[in-house]
Parts: sequence; C-alpha cells; structure tokens
Amino acid sequence: MKIAVISDIHGNIAALDAVLAHVDSQSVDEIVNLGDICSGSLWPEETADRLMPLDLPTVCGNHERQVLTGTYERLGLSDQHARATMRDDQIAWLADMPATLQLSEEVLLVHGTPDSDLAYFLETVTEQGLRPATLDEVTERAGATASPLILCGHTHVPRAVRLEDGRLIVNPGSVGLPAYDDVHPFPHVIENGTPHARYAIVTDDSGRWEASFHMVTYDWEQAARDAEAHGRPEWARALRTGLV
Repeated sequence: MKIAVISDIHGNIAALDAVLAHVDSQSVDEIVNLGDICSGSLWPEETADRLMPLDLPTVCGNHERQVLTGTYERLGLSDQHARATMRDDQIAWLADMPATLQLSEEVLLVHGTPDSDLAYFLETVTEQGLRPATLDEVTERAGATASPLILCGHTHVPRAVRLEDGRLIVNPGSVGLPAYDDVHPFPHVIENGTPHARYAIVTDDSGRWEASFHMVTYDWEQAARDAEAHGRPEWARALRTGLV
C-alpha cells in the first residue's frame, strides 16, 4: 500500500495543483487529506472546487470547524475570508467531514491528535517556544489508538516519530503555508525555512510503515502577490520565505 498524504492547504490552489501533479508521478494507491483546506488569504472557493470532485478521504481541521461553527465577527481573518467567499455547497462539503477517520485497521487519519484538532502531536509549545515533542509526550498523545500508522497535520512541520511499540506517527507538513505564528498556549512560531509545498508518502511494502517527505516547487511569488492583494502581508512573507 502506498498513500500520498496532504494537509494544511489553506486555500493555496497553486501549491495544491503542483503537489497533485507531483503525486501523479509517484504511482500511489490513494491520496488522503488531513484538513485545514480552505481558510487563508488566497483562494478558498477554487481550492474546494479542485478537491470536491476527487472525493478524497478527508478529515475536518480546526479551521473547517471554526468556519462552520464560529460567529463571523469573532473569526480570524483567514476563516472570515473562507466564510465570505465559499458557496453553500462548499460549506456543506466541509460539514460532511469527520473529525477523525479510520481509513483501515492499519491507518488512522486525524488533524491534530486523536482527541483534539488543536493539540500539537509531534511538537510541544512551552513558555520558551516550540520544540520537538519527546517520545513520552508523543506516546501519551497517541493514547490507546491501535492503528500502526497515525497520520496528522496541524503544525505544518514535516516529521515522523516511531513509538517503542512500532506505531508510526507522520505529519506531512503543509501544502500551502510554510510558516506562521500563534499565541496558544504560548507565543511561538512555525518556520520551515523554504517556500516549498510539502507532502508525504507512506508505504508498507515491507510490512512496516515507512514515510518519505517531498518538497515541491510552484509559483510562490505569485501566491505572495495574491496574499498582498488580499491585505495579508504576513502571509506574503511566509509564502516567499518560509519564515515569519
């Protein structure tokens, strides 16, 4: 089995198209999507139109949940942009997404962790900033989930961690946004350091799941200009540089 894993597109249709084209050359059996699909400063409606006909196994990210349930005035700028531009049929598509998805006995899809779409799985935020999670922290977050492979997104950081019992947790990184800052639970930044679109491929050819990570070039300069045109200079810098 060979699965392409995409996550955190954030309305970046140019990055998504480049990743899907790259995936087409990899002879995968399936593509899965781990959420945070449309919210951002770019093209929510176009991103939804690209993905809806593909009918990929997809889980709801925190941004989908916020767009669906939040009061417009209290939404962040990215979620407001999605709510204001997406059609009713696209909103209904978001509403059909499960919080987690058991793809098979082997594979569980989540956005953050099995218990939360906001929790970081493979990273930990402290008052000193962001650091890789310890093996004990990752094991605790995986809990009693029996699946040998857990696929997660949310942090935009491509990383894989294998637990002592053999379970593999994989974050493919972000298709559409290589850097951001946040204040919860403490102020921190995520920076991948380059503007590339990212995704992962997981395989179990040997009876043991393994992950490979891919960086894809696309026209990030145009994406940055689009973000500037939509009044989001902080997005433009992240898209051009992979830095906050």
